Amino acid sequence: MEIHFKDDNGPVEEVINQLMKLSEGIRRPAIVREMILASLKAGQEDNGKVDLKLMNTSLKEMRFTAKVFGPYSHLKKVSVFGSARTKPNTVLYETAYNLGAKLAGSGYMVITGGGPGIMQAVHEGAGPDHSFGVNIRLPSEQDSNPVIKGNSKNIMYKYFFNRKVAFLKESDAIVVFPGGFGTLDEAMETLALVQTGKRNPLPIILMDEPDGNYWLNWIKFIKEELLEKNYISKSDMHLFDLTDSADKAIKIINKFYSRYHSIRQIKNCYIIRLKKPLEEEKLKEIKTRYSDILKTDGKICLSGALPEEVDETEISNLPRIIIDFNKTNYGKLKQLIDEINC
Repeated sequence: MEIHFKDDNGPVEEVINQLMKLSEGIRRPAIVREMILASLKAGQEDNGKVDLKLMNTSLKEMRFTAKVFGPYSHLKKVSVFGSARTKPNTVLYETAYNLGAKLAGSGYMVITGGGPGIMQAVHEGAGPDHSFGVNIRLPSEQDSNPVIKGNSKNIMYKYFFNRKVAFLKESDAIVVFPGGFGTLDEAMETLALVQTGKRNPLPIILMDEPDGNYWLNWIKFIKEELLEKNYISKSDMHLFDLTDSADKAIKIINKFYSRYHSIRQIKNCYIIRLKKPLEEEKLKEIKTRYSDILKTDGKICLSGALPEEVDETEISNLPRIIIDFNKTNYGKLKQLIDEINC
């Protein structure tokens, strides 16, 4: 029989409902039902290639990711990218160690790729209790560093794309140290996802050693080859910050979350939830400076919780700003959030 996602699969629907009932504890049966149907459809459409294996492994990796991170959802986490080749007793290694220690001391958990170099330095500083590892199986067998190895919060992935989803889904901030192709790939994908609105705004911090020019050269390239040739917008340069200090990095992260709490899209509007109310004078300034990112006849106004946010009762008391955002300039949306936090 041909299987559909609509509720018209006859006895298959009955078996799926019975299976969920026997399994017990299924909290979102409508979604689980579609996942089962997708698996059945994939099985029918299999042509002998490796597609089923890819789908199966991806689902299992994402499920395990949710299981590992779930108990820590109430804690803010910072992902740190950087070279696996950075050696101990170097300035960058020491900076990464200090960053990990200061993040843990400030109540953050850290997420790294779980390998050596910058990743190990961050874990050494933060300690195993405050660390996650999201490692990848490579032909050269990159092993987990001794800090995170054997830790229940260390995940080994087969696919890079699942690993990247874990990094960005679970992070409240990103810090990027100098590194090779993998580090630059992680940095650029993060920027691309935030720039296009596929990931909510967050601090993206480029970290270098004092007097280092790794990121200065990168920024020079971005300005000369991307910005000047109109491949990106001027406001996209506000998606990231540059620093050479662990203290400054934490200050940037803390400031971003000083008033801003979170953001959600509802009925084509963006709802920014705040930890404390925004002053009327500040709201007037924002309305004037950011009118160009609004839809035609759009507005920016204060609000309480909307009916659609009923599923988030724990933050129902927070004040809101409603923005009729035109979804074309996420760099300037990040600027707006930065200004709210001033």
